[in-house]
Amino acid sequence: MLLTASTPPDSGTLQRINPLEESGWDAALQSHPGSSIFHSAGWARVLQATYGYTPVYFTLRESGNLRALLPLMEVDSWLTGKRGVSLPFTDDCEPLCSDAGALAGVLQKVMEYGADRGWRYLECRGGKEFFAGAPASTAFYGHRLILTGGEDAVFAKVESAVRRAIRKAEKGGISIEFAQSLDAMRTFYSLHCKTRNRHGLPPQPFRFFHNIHDYILAQNHGFVVLARYQQVPVASAVYFHWGKNAIYKYGASDETFQNLRANNLVMWEAIKWYGRNHFQQLHFGRTSLTNQGLRRFKLGWGTEEHSVEYVRYDMRKNGFVTVKDGSSGWHSHVFNALPGFLSRFVGTLLYKHMA
Repeated sequence: MLLTASTPPDSGTLQRINPLEESGWDAALQSHPGSSIFHSAGWARVLQATYGYTPVYFTLRESGNLRALLPLMEVDSWLTGKRGVSLPFTDDCEPLCSDAGALAGVLQKVMEYGADRGWRYLECRGGKEFFAGAPASTAFYGHRLILTGGEDAVFAKVESAVRRAIRKAEKGGISIEFAQSLDAMRTFYSLHCKTRNRHGLPPQPFRFFHNIHDYILAQNHGFVVLARYQQVPVASAVYFHWGKNAIYKYGASDETFQNLRANNLVMWEAIKWYGRNHFQQLHFGRTSLTNQGLRRFKLGWGTEEHSVEYVRYDMRKNGFVTVKDGSSGWHSHVFNALPGFLSRFVGTLLYKHMA
């Protein structure tokens, strides 16, 4: 059974809502200490506008206050089936709740709804502790950098090799720009396509990043950091923030200029900005257990490592299942060999179904 504890569902008002139709949704979230940009209406709008997913957010409210939340998108694909995902293209999206009992009734309602809708499975990307005895369907590394204590204290935690790379980029004439414009997002996307091709992965369609600009960056919940060398864009990253927490969501670079270490300067300038603006931590997103190079890069910043575990409940088998991490494999070699325009075309076709 999905419910975590012997505690019966807590009292309150259980509702299934669409945050895009709820006035004051983000304001209600801000009061919850565990909320993130991924629980917001802006991120729901990005997913709905790009891929047509249906927001089905399950809440428990008491005296007008949000006591529990499980945000879900219903993905309805002729290729991969119908299912509930919390949330697509999201690194880590913990359910919000004050205690296990508060979430129990929400989970029960989700299961009833999913059964009625014919879902193949329910996947939660975070919150494994709320599913008693459930195995992780997939696991990743997560990394957080604590930003409190001042810039010098944060820099002191950075490994010496990373500090040298930052200084090399500073002395090498790399200029850094913070921007929230659509033009900046286009520049990032050009580098992003090169990076994805290098890693053997198709890029998401540009409309996904266009919507990120419209519903996240333009609402002052993130920015693009661009590094240029002699006016040529050589590295870039996209950051989100919510409350006092930030996340490094996407990074990209031109491998031709790798020796300039512009990626390191992009990250350091973002860290300094968040520290000076009194943010408490920067999350570096998820990392595949097989990607030791990316893991070392993130650890080099003095981050704290933790496990990010997903849970998948198969409705047909009436039980929890495990799945293979599909971030690498034979398909990487295929996509790596595709010309850029064809890789983008494949990404436009497939990402809606992959969720």
